[in-house]
Amino acid sequence: MSRRRSSLSQVTTYRGMARFWDAHDLADFWEQTHPQEFEVAYRAEVTYFAIKRSLAAMLNEVARRREVSPETLLNAWLRDRLLDEIADLESDESGEV
Repeated sequence: MSRRRSSLSQVTTYRGMARFWDAHDLADFWEQTHPQEFEVAYRAEVTYFAIKRSLAAMLNEVARRREVSPETLLNAWLRDRLLDEIADLESDESGEV
């Protein structure tokens, strides 16, 4: 961030802005805001795989009970399993038992 002060919070760092907005409500400053235009370059980083309907139903149920999204739960499980698998493959390749 440049050393320019933020117009509403009057701070010069992102951390300072975060602290300011943690303690204030934008509604209190709404009349001081101005419309802005900007572009966001966003590329989704997802790949879709088909899974059996029965597995999806079980996944949804477990996710609901854990109060997380099915996507979050599946990604966490898959990441953990893949890391274990990679570690196993690497130890096999190095000749370890």
